Amino acid sequence: MTRFEATDEEAGQRLDVVLAARLETSRSRAAHRIAAGEVAVDGDVVGKQHRLRSGQRIEVTDATAPAPAPAPPLPPIRYRDDDLLVLSKPAGLVVHPGAGHRGDTLVDALLAAGIPLAAVGDADRPGIVHRLDRDTSGLLLVASTARAHAGLVDALRQRAVERRYLALVKGVPASPRGRIEAPIGRHPRDRTRFAVVADGKPAVTRYETVTTVAVPRARSEGAASGDPADPPARVDELALLACRLETGRTHQIRVHLHELGHGIVGDPAYGPRGPLGVTLARPFLHAASLRLAHPITGQPLAFTEPLPEDLAAAMRTLGLDDDVARWFTDVGR
Repeated sequence: MTRFEATDEEAGQRLDVVLAARLETSRSRAAHRIAAGEVAVDGDVVGKQHRLRSGQRIEVTDATAPAPAPAPPLPPIRYRDDDLLVLSKPAGLVVHPGAGHRGDTLVDALLAAGIPLAAVGDADRPGIVHRLDRDTSGLLLVASTARAHAGLVDALRQRAVERRYLALVKGVPASPRGRIEAPIGRHPRDRTRFAVVADGKPAVTRYETVTTVAVPRARSEGAASGDPADPPARVDELALLACRLETGRTHQIRVHLHELGHGIVGDPAYGPRGPLGVTLARPFLHAASLRLAHPITGQPLAFTEPLPEDLAAAMRTLGLDDDVARWFTDVGR
């Protein structure tokens, strides 16, 4: 229980304004607590617009902490030994706890399953050496021991871990392969997004065009598709790109491809707008291939992860092969 008396300076002010200042919280949060009946003035529950008088007693019931979210199911594990594991992260799963995510992350799933995680670095990120965005699927490395964590972090820094992604983008890049080197930082106007900015962190992405497809646009209403006088239907070209990270910045591939002028299909933040022959609830971005030397034994490790059903279905809709292994066999390393 929190108790205080309104001061002469607070006299005449609204209850929600005073409460927000006293509790060092937002005005909307203070109003929510008042509406929930957690605040009494001289023993009475009042509205947020109540004007306080000097000396009135305000009592605030301690908010009940929300029950932690149940740990999500453990994603499929593709490799595991005493030092590390490689797993297939599904789209929609956040990698580690942070603002708005407690109890419902990959780290929580691993801990709930009793899998050891390297207790080094950030306490909220045990074992995590690199991330995938929430809505990106595919292969992820996790360290179980401190020595593996150190070895993997160093290998990533030395660019000795090959991480390759498949991305479906609008348009076809002018060059079939290329290297995008552009610094990435917070968007100057929208702090929830990232952008290429002069003072950003160095970021490098390589890409190679795997295949392309033309998607006819729907004709305008009232146009008779069989009428020879009708203009020919326009098409949108899409390209399937194999992208390789040399650095690992937040939203890196999404930002770099947007900067290249070829946003990822289904990406609400950086992607193209309008129908493009497929409907996706998230970006078509999949961590499909992972190659590295084991940080302890030096053993070569290589993994290829099939497309999840939502992306595979999009490929089939476009008339494309959904066999990831074949795409990466065809693309030069």
